[in-house]
Amino acid sequence: MKIIWTFTLLMIPGVLSSISVTGYSGGGVSITCRYDRGYTDNKKYFCKGQNPGCSDLIKTKEKDKWVDSRRFSLYDDTRAAVFTVTIRNLREQDSGTYRCAVDISLYGDFYTEVNLKVVTDQNISAVRGYSEGNLIINFKYEMKHENQEKYICKTGSDQCFTLINTDRAAEWTHDGRFSVHDDRSARLLPVFIRELNENDSGEYKITVKVSEHYSFFSEFHLNIRDADCCEKSISLSAAAGGSVNISCRYPQSHSADVKFVCRRSGSDLCAEETSVKESRRWSAEGQMQLYDDREQQLLTGIISHVTQQHSAEYWCGVQSDQGHKSFITRVLISVTDITKTNSPPPSSSSPSSSSSSSSSPPKSSSSSSSASSFSSVRSPLITSVSKSSPSSFTSAGAEVQSCDSWFSL
Repeated sequence: MKIIWTFTLLMIPGVLSSISVTGYSGGGVSITCRYDRGYTDNKKYFCKGQNPGCSDLIKTKEKDKWVDSRRFSLYDDTRAAVFTVTIRNLREQDSGTYRCAVDISLYGDFYTEVNLKVVTDQNISAVRGYSEGNLIINFKYEMKHENQEKYICKTGSDQCFTLINTDRAAEWTHDGRFSVHDDRSARLLPVFIRELNENDSGEYKITVKVSEHYSFFSEFHLNIRDADCCEKSISLSAAAGGSVNISCRYPQSHSADVKFVCRRSGSDLCAEETSVKESRRWSAEGQMQLYDDREQQLLTGIISHVTQQHSAEYWCGVQSDQGHKSFITRVLISVTDITKTNSPPPSSSSPSSSSSSSSSPPKSSSSSSSASSFSSVRSPLITSVSKSSPSSFTSAGAEVQSCDSWFSL
């Protein structure tokens, strides 16, 4: 008799479980609710409030396919006996008590109680990139999400891959032209996309899987366009001890953004970075000086007293107020040691040959081949990176290793 009584209790409709869910304004959450396999054919629904008066937000009898209703979507996975509810474009007023339930009608419904809290946060909404260029998108997260699984995917496609957090927290994960790195110390998830093309335009989603019951995500629209203003790559050379002048143009839409020049070296995308935040004011760091003329949309850089160690690949770029970086112009610099390349010294009666000197003015000490090109150089928005991953490439005759940097969605 006791066994029959226990079975009867399990079949009484009502609350099956209760879960707490946290989402962020502008983003979304996906909630997974289980049900008994005996109710595979029943309708599933999601409502806000408590009985009586739980108001249906989405309800469907469709199986194994997504059903949409405004900001809500529902997928009933009959094989796993679970259904998933997704809420997009979260607002603070969405906070409250919900139910994901199985419609049993005559006997009352089985449901999982969901307590949703929406936290105000700065959300990624739109990101711009440029054909044949590269892009880094930074996604910031709270400390409590350090050890949780994170991944990025393109909505409506199979371009989705998971970052394994347990073994690869300090490594980059690669999938074709996409690379992701979970920087737990900075609580930052940078996403690096190389060799952009117009087909990359669309909706993307960065997801953090909190538990088996729910995950939260940030969606953004990526718009890829051509940058007619700018060259894709430039090459410069100079004699050791002289200076190198770099001139990079950028689209007018980025006039107010921070500009930077960084050097790729080793395992760091920007091992050395100098940035300028104001228009028509010099900014210096080490041997690098930068000047941003926003009226002309022209970024000028000077590297003084160069040595062969300055032979490398550099990037001119812009950084948005959300921390996303567009690498605009690829600059290959080659520095020649004049003591090894000059001819034997002439006799005392011959005219002395000229050479670059560290005491010369910055613009006149560059190689003659580059002097005439600096004023006319036009730079691209983003330039190509090595096709392998942020790890290795060859530039200007010198071996240079690409860098992994840092996808704040």
